[in-house]
Amino acid sequence: MDVLVDRAGDIATGFRYTLALLAVSGLFALVLGTILAAMRVSPISVLRGTATVYVNLFRNTPLLVLLFLVAFGLPRIGLQTSFFNKNCLALGIYTAAFVCEILRSGINSVPIGQAEAARSIGLGFTGTMREVILPQSIRSVVGPVASVLIALTKNTSLASVFGITELTFFEADMLRTNPGDLWWVFLGIAVCYIVIVELISLVAGTLERRWRIA
Repeated sequence: MDVLVDRAGDIATGFRYTLALLAVSGLFALVLGTILAAMRVSPISVLRGTATVYVNLFRNTPLLVLLFLVAFGLPRIGLQTSFFNKNCLALGIYTAAFVCEILRSGINSVPIGQAEAARSIGLGFTGTMREVILPQSIRSVVGPVASVLIALTKNTSLASVFGITELTFFEADMLRTNPGDLWWVFLGIAVCYIVIVELISLVAGTLERRWRIA
């Protein structure tokens, strides 16, 4: 275990960067995915078509390809930012497609009478979604959304390709300098990912229990 003790500072740094990647890209994906889900069920055909194309395009594009496209494509069009921001953008764009489909299934699970009742009291489409449909649909998809965020946690490891000093970056570095401690290195990094996954599961489970009682 000496390698883990000696590199504890690096592991802590990698853990913080992984959490930061997850938090920023996850929040972006949740917001964008919610907007896309609303577009997918919109009565306006242009919005429905745009959201459908988005989901089909990014859900079927390899994440690594998207990461390279954002990392090296944005500077070509004059948009300069850090590799951290580029990775967050790519991860968020990719994950939003999956969040959209999960939320759409939640929206479709809400009885149609809820929307009809909202329209009968004068609420438009936006008001109906915001006040009636989305609050109910989100409660029904906490588990699937948590699964997407867990997948996103593991996807953040691809950021190491671009030199982002997250957990996988330091794992590769420790394996280069301490090849004889392979199993300890794998175990230490795996525990860090497990901690993050368990935190997501804990929050999701708490929300499910609270909302189920409500």
